Amino acid sequence: MLKKLLPSCVCILLAVAGCARQEPGTEFNDPYEAHNRAVHADNVAIDRTLFGGGKPKKRPFLPAPIARGLANFSDNLGLPGVILNHLLQGRPDPAIRSTARLVMNTTAGLGGILDPATAVGLTEEDTDFGETLHVWGAPEGAFLVLPVAGPTTERDLVGSMVDYVIDPLHGAFPEPEKYYVAGGKFAGKVAKRQIHGDVIDDILYRSADSYAQMRLLYLQNRHYELGIEAEVFDPYEDPYGQ
Repeated sequence: MLKKLLPSCVCILLAVAGCARQEPGTEFNDPYEAHNRAVHADNVAIDRTLFGGGKPKKRPFLPAPIARGLANFSDNLGLPGVILNHLLQGRPDPAIRSTARLVMNTTAGLGGILDPATAVGLTEEDTDFGETLHVWGAPEGAFLVLPVAGPTTERDLVGSMVDYVIDPLHGAFPEPEKYYVAGGKFAGKVAKRQIHGDVIDDILYRSADSYAQMRLLYLQNRHYELGIEAEVFDPYEDPYGQ
């Protein structure tokens, strides 16, 4: 099934990306900007409701050690998919290091709650099927904003769907254990919203145009992750790229 799925996804991406061409003279490939802005406004409203975004004296909803542990646990659950994508990209060295990281954090790190691997030099080398498509030569396509999930591109949207299908953990657990895995990944996303809360609040609530700022930061950071940006860019260190 997987061998049939991957070529189909690449073909779909090529077809969609070909339809959403960048307008001459525009800085971003954002032909759906009006719709994206509407979805972004809804996402900001949801964020404000759930996390109290923009409040000057917002209290953390999770103790800092618990938030960090949930984020670590979620990242550890994602490592099997990371390893598989490294292999699909023809990069065995990061696949080996990520495997060692998975083993160490799962055992010595109490299932991934702790991160002893980083302490010994096995730092995170994240990747996904969106990057695999990039390595295979698939075009980025248009910028998109998804309900709740937020910014992405047409290529990364296809990649995220394939990641779900090819994740070695997907289907590896019976009920109810598979729901615990899904819950762990979701809890990690919530924890990361708190960990990076100040930066996210700056973008969403203190920017003159939060949509334009979000789009800029997402695309710059994504391009750097894919190795197509000359300068090192980390939005969590400098949200305005200064």
